[in-house]
Amino acid sequence: MLVVVLSITVAGGLLARELYRRPDSPRAAGGEATAPSATTSGGSAGKSGEVEVGVTPDAENHPQDDAVRSVLKAYFTALNKKDYDAWTETVSDARRSKQPESDWHRNFQSTKDVDILLYRIEPGAQGTLRALVGFTSTQSLNEAPVDFQEPCIRWRLVLPMKYEHGSYRIDTVDSTATERDKC
Repeated sequence: MLVVVLSITVAGGLLARELYRRPDSPRAAGGEATAPSATTSGGSAGKSGEVEVGVTPDAENHPQDDAVRSVLKAYFTALNKKDYDAWTETVSDARRSKQPESDWHRNFQSTKDVDILLYRIEPGAQGTLRALVGFTSTQSLNEAPVDFQEPCIRWRLVLPMKYEHGSYRIDTVDSTATERDKC
């Protein structure tokens, strides 16, 4: 039994390393390739809350790059603008049902997300996609995760996306595919 658990743990670690490794040459704002560095960041967010989504060459070369970036832009812009109706247009029915409007406003009233970067897009089960995304989130401590009380968090997570209502939408997130660090 211990051998099975250790094998699964090692395999999971190798998979996570492959999924979360930093790409070789993220694209700069003007489209030219830049060498990766500690200061490489994703898209920005203006004072209005509207965001731009940065992309790595790996994700940019995926056939669904534009569709995925469009959903991510709308999703993070809706969060920053505190626009629940716009947010519901970017998530699956299952995800929306788990986050009623009153809970959503309470959970995200101070949240601001910036530096969104789409690292990779991979196929998932039954025609779904998996988008590896990084971003920085600031929020009041009462809105921070209970087990990670920080006012600024750098997130790296896999966002499952399913095709629903004529477009890709962000589905419920599996917390085991999530990494976070304090800023």
